[in-house]
Amino acid sequence: MTEASAEDITEAAWARLLSSDGVDHELVRAAYAEPRLRQLFPLVGMWELHFSRCTEHPCTWDVPYIAPRKGGGFRVEGPSRSDVIGSADTAAEAVAMVARRLPPGCGPALIGNRYDLATHQRQN
Repeated sequence: MTEASAEDITEAAWARLLSSDGVDHELVRAAYAEPRLRQLFPLVGMWELHFSRCTEHPCTWDVPYIAPRKGGGFRVEGPSRSDVIGSADTAAEAVAMVARRLPPGCGPALIGNRYDLATHQRQN
């Protein structure tokens, strides 16, 4: 039995999300279509779409996230909940706003949690 790679784990999470009702389908499809976001681990909470640089909890909290906007469209916030980036009328606009604000050196998600990622970054 072979061990799953970070890419396999991330792709499986996207596949589950693409077939779930936990978040706007158009938003998930738009995020998945953006290669820089597709390589991150997707998370959903309170109808918000979050992205982590690792595959396990506790996840990273250094990438902006997308939330539904009352009345339609989306809000882009983060990484902290007090950081408001802006509003977007379409999922594609919201995804582009997140992609432009990825942290420096943001690459594919790693197996592990945010502490494992920090150790990996110190070693490289």
